Amino acid sequence: MRDATITRTTSETAISVSLALDGTGAAKISTGVGFFDHMLDQLAKHSLIDMTITAKGDLHIDDHHTVEDVGIAIGQALAKALGDKKGIRRYGHFALAMDDAQIGCALDLSARPYLICNLEFPTQKIGSFDTELVREFFQALSTHGGITLHIDKKHGFNSHHIAEAAFKAVAKSLRMAVEKDPRNDALPSTKGAL
Repeated sequence: MRDATITRTTSETAISVSLALDGTGAAKISTGVGFFDHMLDQLAKHSLIDMTITAKGDLHIDDHHTVEDVGIAIGQALAKALGDKKGIRRYGHFALAMDDAQIGCALDLSARPYLICNLEFPTQKIGSFDTELVREFFQALSTHGGITLHIDKKHGFNSHHIAEAAFKAVAKSLRMAVEKDPRNDALPSTKGAL
């Protein structure tokens, strides 16, 4: 079974994340941050990874701890669900167009976390959501999922479209990377370890 559940409780947040890699993209998301829930719905739908995520955070302060800690928990759940990584494709890439925005993503489930996030937003907020939290989420996902993650904006002037295209591009890339390779049952590395 390629699924995992992670719970994370701190003085700032209480998070539960359940993932099924071989799902249909079903999502039950409740973080208390509306725009973030919308982005996580996109992540599940376009990766075909089933996700159940609940979060209770110190939203009276701001959304930062909730967004970052959800990213940490999703990353940990992905790593756990992937197990020894034998037979996965490992790499994923996608160029996604959404109206004015075009975002490219390339990733490697390498166990070597590294983030390149070239997303410039024309506004500091999308509704009440701080656009700088998009990078915070992807940093946490990359670090705790052991993912080399590159996200690059080619075009875009609408902040909502830029953020949504980024989540969708990452989702499509993850879908490709976590899939079983029909031609290879072995670990996808010449090192013998990931």
